[in-house]
Amino acid sequence: MTGNEFRFFLSCDINLPVTFRIERLEGNLPFAKSPNSENNGSADDGTAELYVECALHIDGAPFGLPTRTRLESTGPSYCWNELITLTAKYRDLTAQSQLTFSVWDLSHGEELIGGATIILFNNKKQLKTGKQKLRLWAGKEADGTFPTSTPGKVPRHERGELERLEKLVNKYERGQIQRVDWLDRLTFKTMEKIKERESLKNGSSHLYLVVDFCSFEHRVVFQESGANFLLPSPIASTNDIVIVWDPEVGKINPSEHKQLKLARSLTRGVIDRDLKPSSNERKSIQRILKYPPTRTLSGDDRQLLWKFRFSLMSEKRALTKFLRCVEWSDVQEAKQALELMGKWEMIDVCDALELLSPVFESEEVRAYAVSVLERADDEELQCYLLQLVQALRFERSDKSCLSHFLVQRALRNIELASFLRWYVAVELYDPAYAKRFYCTYEILEENMMKMGAGVNGEEDGFKRWQSLVRQTELTAQLCSITRDVGNVRGNTQKKIEKLRQLLSGLLSELTYFDEPIRSPLTPDVLITGIVPSESSIFKSALHPLRLTFKTANGGTWKIIFKKGDDLRQDQLVVQMVSLMDRLLKLENLDLHLTPYKVLATGQDEGMMEFIPSRSLAQILSEHRSIISYLQNCHPDDHGPFGITANCLETFIKSCAGYSVITYILGIGDRHLDNLLLRDDGSLFHVDFGFILGRDPKPFPPPMKLCKEMVEAMGGAESQYYTRFKSYCCEAYNILRKSSNLILNLFYLMAGSNIPDIACDPEKGILKLQEKFRLDLDDEACIHFFQDLINESVSALFPQMVETIHRWAQYWR
Repeated sequence: MTGNEFRFFLSCDINLPVTFRIERLEGNLPFAKSPNSENNGSADDGTAELYVECALHIDGAPFGLPTRTRLESTGPSYCWNELITLTAKYRDLTAQSQLTFSVWDLSHGEELIGGATIILFNNKKQLKTGKQKLRLWAGKEADGTFPTSTPGKVPRHERGELERLEKLVNKYERGQIQRVDWLDRLTFKTMEKIKERESLKNGSSHLYLVVDFCSFEHRVVFQESGANFLLPSPIASTNDIVIVWDPEVGKINPSEHKQLKLARSLTRGVIDRDLKPSSNERKSIQRILKYPPTRTLSGDDRQLLWKFRFSLMSEKRALTKFLRCVEWSDVQEAKQALELMGKWEMIDVCDALELLSPVFESEEVRAYAVSVLERADDEELQCYLLQLVQALRFERSDKSCLSHFLVQRALRNIELASFLRWYVAVELYDPAYAKRFYCTYEILEENMMKMGAGVNGEEDGFKRWQSLVRQTELTAQLCSITRDVGNVRGNTQKKIEKLRQLLSGLLSELTYFDEPIRSPLTPDVLITGIVPSESSIFKSALHPLRLTFKTANGGTWKIIFKKGDDLRQDQLVVQMVSLMDRLLKLENLDLHLTPYKVLATGQDEGMMEFIPSRSLAQILSEHRSIISYLQNCHPDDHGPFGITANCLETFIKSCAGYSVITYILGIGDRHLDNLLLRDDGSLFHVDFGFILGRDPKPFPPPMKLCKEMVEAMGGAESQYYTRFKSYCCEAYNILRKSSNLILNLFYLMAGSNIPDIACDPEKGILKLQEKFRLDLDDEACIHFFQDLINESVSALFPQMVETIHRWAQYWR
C-alpha cells in the first residue's frame, strides 16, 4: 500500500449487528432524598441504582426496541462495562443515524438523571470508533430527532485540556499514534495528574457517559445499499489530511525480519570471520560504543555490531553493546553469542554492572558478569555493594550466582558481611522480594556459622555472626529510647535530661556492654558503651539522638540516630559522594569532600556519622560572614583575607566538589541550614530529601552556590573564584569519564523503594544522563560548565532581571 492510498470498508457491505460497550459514568451524581424518607424512617445512604437505556434512531425516527443495561449501584463510581448488541446492522444505517442514551435511577422510584445523543457518522461520512465521552443533559431524556436537542458532544468553545487529551488517547488506542513504551508511561502518568487537577477544578458541574464503539481493520465509510456508484472521496472533496489507521503500525515487518534472519544465518558460519569494517563503518561502530547504557540500539546498529562481531572481540567496550544486539529467543544465535562472550577481551568491572541490569535476562550472561566482579578488591566491591544487593531483584532465581558471590566475599571480610546483612535486612520489608532477600540472609547466616576460627586468632563464625546480631539489638534499644524521649512533654532540654536519666538508670547496661559490639557504620570499630554525659538530642520534630560511644581502643565515636525518617535516599547520595571522591582522587584531584557514613537500619530508622561542624546559617548569624569565621579558626596575618592558605584552599576545593556533585545528582532543597562547615574549612552538604532534579522550592538555580560562598572567595572577580571555577571544570570532566559507571549504578537502583527513584525510574535516570552532556567533548564541556557557573552566580548579585531575582530568593 502506498502512502496515497486510503483503504476502507463500505457500510452497506457490513452485515454485522451494531455493537458498542457502555463503560462508566464520570462525575459526581447529585443525590436527592426520597420524599417519603422522613415518614417511613428510612435513611438515605447516598447510593443510587442506575441503568442506561439506549436506542437507535435513523433519520430522526426510532429503529427497533430500546435496550437497557443491568442495574449498577456501586457508587460513587458507576461502571457497567456492558456490551450492547442491537438488532440493526451496519448496512441498515444512514448518514443521519443516531444513538440515544438516557440514565435512570431506581433507588427512589424511576428518576431521570440525564440523557445524551451521538451521531454515528462524522462530517467526513466515516463511522465513529473507539471511546466517546458524552456529556449528559441533566434531567432531560435523550432526544433522537434530527438535529437533536441533547447532543453529547462537548461544544468546541467549552472544551478544555482534558477533552483534547482524551481525543488523543482515543487515537492512540486505535493505533493512529506511534507507541513508544517509555514515553507512553511518562505521558499517561502526567495525564492522570492533569485529570485529577481538572476534576478538582471543575467540581461536579457535569456528568459524562463513556461509550466504546467497536473498531474495524480499516475505516468504515458510509454508502447506501444498492448504489452502483462511489460517493466523492473525502480526500478529493477537501484539502484536509485524513489520518488512516494502519493495524500493522508498531508490528515487526515480516519481510524485513526474514531478511535479517537470513543475513544472520549466513554469517553464522565462516563468512563473517574475516570481515573488516570500512572507514565509515568503523566510525559508526565507535559512535555506537559511546552510547550511554540507557540508550536502546536501533535495528541498523544491531545489525552492524552483529556483522562485525568477530573483529570486535578485541574491543572490551563492545561486549555489552554486542550482547544487546543478540536475538536471545533464537537458540542458535544465543548459543553463538555465549561462545563469543567466553572468548571476548575481558571487560571492566563497571561494564559488568551493566550486565546485571534488568535488560539482560540470560543466566549465562549474568554469571559472566559475576565472574568479572570477582576481580574487584574489597574496597571497590564495597563501593557497589548497595547496588549489587538491589540487582538481586533482577535475577532468575532466589539462589543465584550473584547471591552466592556476595555471601562468599562477605565471609572473607567482616566489614562487607556487616553491610551486606544490613542492606538485605532492610529489603525484607518489601513484600514482592522479601523471600529472595531472606534467602540471601539465610545463606549468609548458615555459611558464617560454619566458619572456624581464623589462623591469626580471629574469632570463629558463630561469634562473628553474634557480633552482627548484637548490632540489631542495639538499634532496637535506640528506637525504644527515641520513643520514650519523644513522649516527654516540654522543651528540648527536658528531653535531654530524660535521655541521660534513662542511660544512667533503667538502661544503664547500655553504658557498658558485656562484649564489644561492632559499629554498624564502621564495623572495624568496636564500641563498648554509651557516654551519657556526652549524649544529647537535636532540636527537631523527630528528636534525633546524638550519642557518644566509647571504643575498645580508648577513643570515642559519635553518631546521630533517627527514628521516623527514611534514610535510604541519604544513604544512596552519600555513597555516590564517596564513590565520586574516590574517582577524583584516582585522577590526583583531592577536593576535601566529607563523605560521612550513613546506614538505613529499617524503613524509617537509621544512623549517620556525626561530623563536628556548624551550619552556614549559624555561622552567618554569629560572625556575619564565612571569612570572619575562618579568621577565628585559622588566623594568618600574611595569608589571603587573614586566613591560612591551606584553610582557604580547602574551602575553595570543597565548594567546587559539592557544586559539581549536587549539580550532577540534581540535589534540591538547599538552604543555609543544610550546608555545614568544618573548622578546617571543609564545606559539605547534608539532608538529601530531594534528588534527580526534584526541588520543593520554585525556580531553583542551575547550581547550588550561595552568595556567601562566593564572597568568601573574594567575590566573582577574584583569583580565588577563578581557581574555584577551574576545579569545578576539572572535576566535571573527570566524573564525565565515569558516566557509564554512575548511570549503571543508578540503573541497578531502578527497582528499589527509594522515593525519588521509585516514583519514575526512567525519567530520573534520563535526567541524570542529561547532566553529563555526553554530546560534548572535554573542551566544549569546560565552556558549558563555566557558563553554568556564571549563570548561577549572576543570580546571586543585584542585577535586576526577573529570573535572576527569583533565583536569588531561593537562598532566602
